[in-house]
Amino acid sequence: MFTSILNSIGTFLANSGIKLLCSIVLLVVCWKLIGVLTRLVQNNSRFSKVDEGAKNFILSLISIVLKVLLVLTVAANLGVPMTNVAAVVASCGLAIGLALQGSLSNFAGGIMILLFRPFTVGNYIESGGKEGTVKSISLLSSTITTADNKDIIIPNGTLINSVITNFSTEPTRRVDLDFTVAYGTDVERVKKVLTVLAENHELVLDDPAPFARLTGQKDHGLVFTLRVWCKREHYFDVRLDLLEQVNSAFGKLEIQVPFPQMDVHMHQ
Repeated sequence: MFTSILNSIGTFLANSGIKLLCSIVLLVVCWKLIGVLTRLVQNNSRFSKVDEGAKNFILSLISIVLKVLLVLTVAANLGVPMTNVAAVVASCGLAIGLALQGSLSNFAGGIMILLFRPFTVGNYIESGGKEGTVKSISLLSSTITTADNKDIIIPNGTLINSVITNFSTEPTRRVDLDFTVAYGTDVERVKKVLTVLAENHELVLDDPAPFARLTGQKDHGLVFTLRVWCKREHYFDVRLDLLEQVNSAFGKLEIQVPFPQMDVHMHQ
């Protein structure tokens, strides 16, 4: 019995052992070469100019495609019928597709983001009530870093199907500020104060010129709107500076800033 088993093993090794050994060597060597190839592509000077998100996607796609082709080549070298392999791959693909519907949606969203580029790494965006600087774009999700240094990971499927506001595509931004003063205040005086403060701010652009007008009447006062333009990187500095300066100027000039109130009259 034992002699028969040894003879069977010897026959198998004689007939298929060399082919199996060559297939294993082929798999290991080519697997290493795929890693070397992806690193060569990554370190290429021309490839370094590609967007970071697109770069990760291309490298992942190259690696996955080459490894699948390698496995199929090794299977064919071992004599595995390709029709059977195709049937197994199709069945597995169907099962995986049904199990990973959400992930496939995110994968498709990642491809659309990388192709149409509504934003890139480093842009400041807002979507779904979340805003921050884009830190990375992968095949399934994108990561943004908020102003208080928190990372938010958003699935690409959710991201591509929602409204995206990109604050980094244009070199300038408009700062809109509303101020309320009491009824009876001199309108021209308030307009002059707002205009002078805007024109004297070193980060405010001269063209387009600052806009300061009466834009509304509320129950408790008159609403003035101040609009100025600045470079996008100066947006928050200009906004906060003008808020502080207007508040200080109103206090010095005794321009009353009202608050909601109700007068109750008692009749005997």
